[in-house]
Amino acid sequence: TFNDFAGAITVAEDGTTAVTAEIQVASIDTKNADRDAHIKSADFFDAEQYPTATFTSTAVRTKGDDYVVEGDFTLRGVTRQVELALEFNGVNPGMGNGPVAGFEATTVLNRKDFGITIDMPLEGGGAVVGDKITITLEIEAALQA
Repeated sequence: TFNDFAGAITVAEDGTTAVTAEIQVASIDTKNADRDAHIKSADFFDAEQYPTATFTSTAVRTKGDDYVVEGDFTLRGVTRQVELALEFNGVNPGMGNGPVAGFEATTVLNRKDFGITIDMPLEGGGAVVGDKITITLEIEAALQA
């Protein structure tokens, strides 16, 4: 889990949608302080040199009842095109601050594509850290005027 992040969904007059997000990678919280420190180190995120991960959409398209958000994701100074499968969960009235839209987005990244190449083999075979990482985002977006 990351505890420090921000994002925006902008819908233009013509309906064109743009999505941006920024994550402070040092805000990672795995519920294990030693592991968090290692993930922040140069072995993984190198949070001191690359404090933020960013996403900027390049296209949003429908896919059946759901959506695909394509965009540029940057981590450790490396930018790659990624696709997020996006499910719209509806809008509710919110808690007195106006309507809130809910979304869930998922994607799978290869950590090595972003320069995270550490290999930590297990004694009996396999590795401590796999190459593919599934990212799941639970998003609540409040309407801004």
